[in-house]
Amino acid sequence: MILKLDRVSIANLRDWLRLVAVTDDRVLGSRDPVAVCMAAVRGGATAIQLRLQQAQPRDLARIAERLLARVDVPVLINDRLDVALAVKAHGVHLGAGDIPMARAKAIVPAGFVVGASVGDSEEAAAGADAHYWGIGPWRESVTKDDAGPPLGPEGFRRLVELAGGRPCIAIGGVRPEDVAHVLGAGGIGVAVVSGIFGADDVEAAARRYVQGQDEQDRRPPPTR
Repeated sequence: MILKLDRVSIANLRDWLRLVAVTDDRVLGSRDPVAVCMAAVRGGATAIQLRLQQAQPRDLARIAERLLARVDVPVLINDRLDVALAVKAHGVHLGAGDIPMARAKAIVPAGFVVGASVGDSEEAAAGADAHYWGIGPWRESVTKDDAGPPLGPEGFRRLVELAGGRPCIAIGGVRPEDVAHVLGAGGIGVAVVSGIFGADDVEAAARRYVQGQDEQDRRPPPTR
């Protein structure tokens, strides 16, 4: 069943971005990307970012079409705006070296989500037109060689303050026990690669991140 989205709204984005499961060729190995993404969704992932950097565009498109037909959460394509548009994905996530954000937003249809990777103030400026930011790395990343130094809670918070109210999620080595700290630093969710897809039981791994969010949601707000 393909999830139909008519328009982007901040309220919807905050729901979709609570737990983004991000695929990676090296982490997946020989496993079927669609099958493991379905397991992540069963465990509570609220969106999938399909990142398969070793796949040819045609193969990426075929996998994306299969995935869109099998999950009921938004599917974002990493880097490849052309593939995202061709398969009618729900959005794209762009890095600093991809098509400029303003150009991307000028050609996408209404309701198409455009996210940006942000790791410093320069990338924050480049991502000023994005609907959301993926800020990182939170910890040292094991899946991105060019991820930069870990930001930690304080570095993450400083970039969130530059976001102008747009939703921000943490990525890069995020563990289940980090979720409360991410939310406490102004994030609305986490994006996870190895912590979910590096596990033998993908569904259970995703559920551990959901539990971290649920525990934080149940905590009373701080008194002033």
